[in-house]
Amino acid sequence: MKVIENQSFDSERALYGQRDIYVYECAFDGPADGESAFKEGGNIKAEKCFFNLRYPFWHDDKVNITACEMTQLCRAALWYSRDITITDTKIHGIKALRECENVEICDCDIISPEFGWSVNNITMKNSHAESEYFMMRSTDIHFENVDFKGKYSFQYIKNAVFENCRFDTKDAFWHAEIVVVKNSVVKGEYLAWYCKNVTFENCSIIGTQPLCYCKDLRLINCTMENTDLAFEKSEVTAKITTPVISIKNPYRGKICVPAVDEIIMDDENAKCEIIICKNRTCA
Repeated sequence: MKVIENQSFDSERALYGQRDIYVYECAFDGPADGESAFKEGGNIKAEKCFFNLRYPFWHDDKVNITACEMTQLCRAALWYSRDITITDTKIHGIKALRECENVEICDCDIISPEFGWSVNNITMKNSHAESEYFMMRSTDIHFENVDFKGKYSFQYIKNAVFENCRFDTKDAFWHAEIVVVKNSVVKGEYLAWYCKNVTFENCSIIGTQPLCYCKDLRLINCTMENTDLAFEKSEVTAKITTPVISIKNPYRGKICVPAVDEIIMDDENAKCEIIICKNRTCA
């Protein structure tokens, strides 16, 4: 690989179309304020680099980014690219990842509104993220040990597994399909409305009005805290291990719960079976 080190670039398309390059301790910053430093390139490794300019990685393939910093001014850092690995990196610009494929992210700090739209096949591990509309319309997702804080996350996603994660997020998982969340904490209002084929297993669910208008919803040994008006118009099979404030008009299925302060069944179409299993195990 061609080695480029200890240089500063601020011109438009500074390394346009280059392939098989190792860029080490370089800065993409300066008064020329140029965009698209690596556009249309391939087999690029960037290590300990500083990115302070827009659109550095567009239409690239085989990108490895390690121990770098992308500032707030590094807008839309990776678009239309594939085979991407990002490790130990600060990703702090808006819309940092979009329309990409085959992405691995590990040990990263992400502060990026509208991150991860329409991405196919993404793995994220041991990372922290803050965003709004996080991962919208993405597919084939696997997160492990990820802390997330924001709003409107995981909307319209499909084929996803989340393990040992902590999500503090309003309106998460709306319209999500084929999703499994395991051993995780999910805190926020209006969780997973309109979702299909979503399973929460050994999870802690916290917040008002969760899990409404769902189809093929499953809860397996989950706790619920500060949850009221849950499961409205949902098709659900649930085993809940803690008391619930209120359950409202679940349509079909069976809900096992040790206690519930209020059961509201004022919709003639609400036929779900609700079992109070305080002193016995629900089958």
